[in-house]
Amino acid sequence: MSLSYLWSRSFLTSRPFLWLLFWCNFVGTVYGYIWYGGQLEYTLNYHPLWQIVFVPDSPTASLFFTISIAFLLYSPHLKSLKVIRQIMEALAVVTSVKYGIWASAIIFWGVAQGGHMIWQDWMLVASHTAMAVEVLLFVRFFTCKWTALCLAALWTLLNDTMDYTFGIYPYLPKTLTDDVPQVRAFTYMLTLVSIIATWLAMFGRNRMGVEVEK
Repeated sequence: MSLSYLWSRSFLTSRPFLWLLFWCNFVGTVYGYIWYGGQLEYTLNYHPLWQIVFVPDSPTASLFFTISIAFLLYSPHLKSLKVIRQIMEALAVVTSVKYGIWASAIIFWGVAQGGHMIWQDWMLVASHTAMAVEVLLFVRFFTCKWTALCLAALWTLLNDTMDYTFGIYPYLPKTLTDDVPQVRAFTYMLTLVSIIATWLAMFGRNRMGVEVEK
């Protein structure tokens, strides 16, 4: 088996591999929500209920990708489900690239400020890097279009605004607690980079004439 086969459509979209990817991301999503348990509880106790949806950033990105994989496994026929599929895929790409890079960068930023790496940090770096890599591998198999990308961009920018307006951003390393303005600026910048990266990936898919389901 050649190495190029591992990047091929026949391998990446084979049902055994898609099911493996689905369950890995599903378990990771559940673990992510559990990881956010303390912050979710705090938000429920001290913030309006509607803000809760903006709290768990990375697991929600993973959830979008898990749903997108489910749509690859079971392609919808109803027009309404096809629209939902496109939105989920666009959200998956933008948010997985954004939070995959964000989490790793924040961890290393905290270490650079005097913090220490523990095994959970390495686990988070590995899992979040995988989030960004896997979603970029699958853009060429997704059906998302420019309208869906615009909606995903608006959602992600809204999420950033809610996080740093109401103080519900992900918990930061202790060494970064006095650097919130810089983290906020970095977060917005990374969102824009992720939107552009998604646009370029979609443009490349279309330019190369990669066939996607209608």
